[in-house]
Amino acid sequence: MTGGSSVRRPAAAGRSRGNASGSEPEPDARRAAAAAAAAARRRGRGDHAPLRLVEVSPRNLLLLGIASVALLAVAFVVYTGGWREEAEEEGETPLRRVVRSVTPLDAPRMMDLPQFQGDHKESLYWGTYRPNVYLGIRARTPLSLIAGLMWIGVKNGQYFLRHVCQDSDELSTYGWTDHNGRDYGRQMLVDHGLLLTTSFMKEKGEGSGYGGDWAVRLDAKNEGSSLSEDQESTTHLFFYIADEAGNSITMGSHVPSSRGHVLLASGSHEEFGNWEVHLRSEDNLEIHRAGFKSISMHNLSDLVQKSLATNAMQSGKLNLPDMYEHSSNVIIYQVSTKHPAKVDIVFLSGASSENPMIAERINRLTGPVLSTRLESKQKDFEKRYDQIFNLNNKIVSKELSVGLAALSNLLGGIGYFYGQSRIALPKGFTQKNGDKYIPYWPASLYTAVPSRSFFPRGFLWDEGFHQLVIWRWDVHISMDIIGHWLDLINADGWIPREQILGAEALSKVPEEFVLQYPSNGNPPTLFLALRDLASGIHANQFSDEEAEKISTFLERAYVRLNSWFQWFNSTQTGKYEGTFYWHGRDSMATRELNPKTLTSGLDDYPRASHPNDEERHVDLRCWMLLATNCMCSIAEFLKADNSLEKDYHKMSNKLSDFGLLNKMHLDDKTGAYFDYGNHTEKVRLRWYEVKDNDVMRRELLRETLQAPQLQLVPHVGYVSLFPFMLGAIPPESWVLDKQLDLISNSSILWTDYGLRSLSWTSSIYMKRNTEHDPPYWRGPIWINMNYMTLSALHHYAHEDGPYKIRAKELYDKLRSNLIRNIVHNYHETGFFWENYDQKNKGMGKGARSFTGWTSLVVLIMAESYPTLHR
Repeated sequence: MTGGSSVRRPAAAGRSRGNASGSEPEPDARRAAAAAAAAARRRGRGDHAPLRLVEVSPRNLLLLGIASVALLAVAFVVYTGGWREEAEEEGETPLRRVVRSVTPLDAPRMMDLPQFQGDHKESLYWGTYRPNVYLGIRARTPLSLIAGLMWIGVKNGQYFLRHVCQDSDELSTYGWTDHNGRDYGRQMLVDHGLLLTTSFMKEKGEGSGYGGDWAVRLDAKNEGSSLSEDQESTTHLFFYIADEAGNSITMGSHVPSSRGHVLLASGSHEEFGNWEVHLRSEDNLEIHRAGFKSISMHNLSDLVQKSLATNAMQSGKLNLPDMYEHSSNVIIYQVSTKHPAKVDIVFLSGASSENPMIAERINRLTGPVLSTRLESKQKDFEKRYDQIFNLNNKIVSKELSVGLAALSNLLGGIGYFYGQSRIALPKGFTQKNGDKYIPYWPASLYTAVPSRSFFPRGFLWDEGFHQLVIWRWDVHISMDIIGHWLDLINADGWIPREQILGAEALSKVPEEFVLQYPSNGNPPTLFLALRDLASGIHANQFSDEEAEKISTFLERAYVRLNSWFQWFNSTQTGKYEGTFYWHGRDSMATRELNPKTLTSGLDDYPRASHPNDEERHVDLRCWMLLATNCMCSIAEFLKADNSLEKDYHKMSNKLSDFGLLNKMHLDDKTGAYFDYGNHTEKVRLRWYEVKDNDVMRRELLRETLQAPQLQLVPHVGYVSLFPFMLGAIPPESWVLDKQLDLISNSSILWTDYGLRSLSWTSSIYMKRNTEHDPPYWRGPIWINMNYMTLSALHHYAHEDGPYKIRAKELYDKLRSNLIRNIVHNYHETGFFWENYDQKNKGMGKGARSFTGWTSLVVLIMAESYPTLHR
């Protein structure tokens, strides 16, 4: 989730977030993968290439795409049958295991609860649920009508089409400054002098169809330039509407009207009836259009780019060709206008030309009325933000806008996805065409995303942190998201850790990082939010209506959570009772300095140098303690009195045994907690000459200079703090004092910008893990772990004990440092970042526009932390 240059970063992002197999591609394969990923980006899957004026036939491209999809469909039927024959030859058990891995859990679905139907479902039907594009709108339905924005940017004298969020576009900033997660959002995009503001609003009014109507305002002007310069500038905006189901769309007028609205497109959808899209602007517009028949919604940039290029070759103008393919299901309008300009686009559901309310509905969502309503929505959003997070006297004024932006970007980054995960087949199983996966069942996912540019899809361990923010803002949205995730549990109790659902999501991930491994887990951070919900009911934090719905939610979730917990308790256990370790590390790794533990979420954080089944991972033990405590809290709340509830209490007591924790993981001398495993510090990466088919080549391979032995793994870092972060240390214990020493020591973890992820004294501090993998969790500052540390400091500052005052002092300093650094970076760069550079004055690094768990800064400002004890 990621440093390095913007050129190489997407490949690195894929390595860190996508491949959970515990093994790493060979160097040649990595280079080939990087080249393939770069080529894919040039083809439109990633970075936008300059608009090139070449002759292309969109019709031929369409026919080729249809033929390819048809061939793939036939091939799937053929090779699936072949795979089953091969599997049955191998024996019944592997086949049964594979089938179970793609079989849903036999339990009532969360999303079938009445509270997720009716008004709730309809109120969330439309939204900005396509976070991978700069502005994308869709409905929460598998085959939706989708809409979006493109524009032409100018950089170094070349034209570039903007559509998909890409760091390589080099926008000065983009992101939501306001977004309430439901019916209002405002976004600022600054592209080499062009300031583009996009506003979104929706409503269910009289005459509306299912889901209501929505409007988009596009406000374009030159950033910081005079009016005369503005008037000389022209912006080319492209607004499109497309039907994923392939239903044809009727193209409307392309003659702009300064006296009223113009009908752009119309059609019909089975869920909300007839619909229309209208445009209104008081400015002088030039409009061109094009219609296409396409099944590839993720390639819309290509359609526009090729159409512009073809028409430019023929006419010498950078315009759409005003052409329309028969039965087009994609309609694109190009609106060219001088600066400054405002363009309002309104979508009406349940529309028909005979409806007398049409004109009134358009008027409510365009022009001066829309301006007034957007201003009112903005004030309501800011008022609600202040009421919920209660920041009076907690932050200064310049920090307020950053907190608003952090929350808005998290809520505005919520997406809806539909598709099938690809589940890796067991070793030795292969489809006839060479594929080594089987598809999960078709599923939908409503989820926040870590980053719109690098990670616009669902990540299991990130989502728990996202929900710590979202449930405080809107508990109904939070339960909806968590419910979607829990409905992805399979018959074994496993949830795929990375959700790459649908063509748009797949288009952002190199193919070799798509597969999900049913033997590998991810931190069950959803329990953080679930514990808060259960505790909040006990503390009367919710209204009666909210408490009733949360209770119903937890009651149904209990069965699924139990299955999820039991999966961890049966697949991630260690060799001895009460021990746990992250399975999936590569014990045969020769090209990694320290074999990665991607399943832990901490990727390259150093573990035992030589993985085996003797390992004990202290972070996983603490996650299991959190999970058991959460299950106990839910069981107590539900008044469950059965053997299962007793088992959870028994296990909670065992995992809470402080003496046993210390016996397994504590180093008495330093007071630090460590993993245990087969380890040696005497390893290094060294270049070797390798002969391959009579050709000599150099490879960077690991060399072990001293035999490993079973011991504590002596690397102080985030893992060392897990018992502290989750409140497992008694407030009177000397170990707590030692933990505060580790946190406050600038030679170990402390910096003026936050706690570094690995001690400065560690032998692997900031060491590359391979030739191509820069350090990731080996020094940089990560906000989720700093937030958990703050949570613990806040907890111990309010617990009676000898270290209460010291915990409070450290809490105040760390909180101030984190807020100051995140705010400074946001004001300086216009972005929130994936992590922060502990060596370079806290500068943001990794993926920018990282609006996932970095948005925890909102809770840091509000001093709002998760419940640590039941």
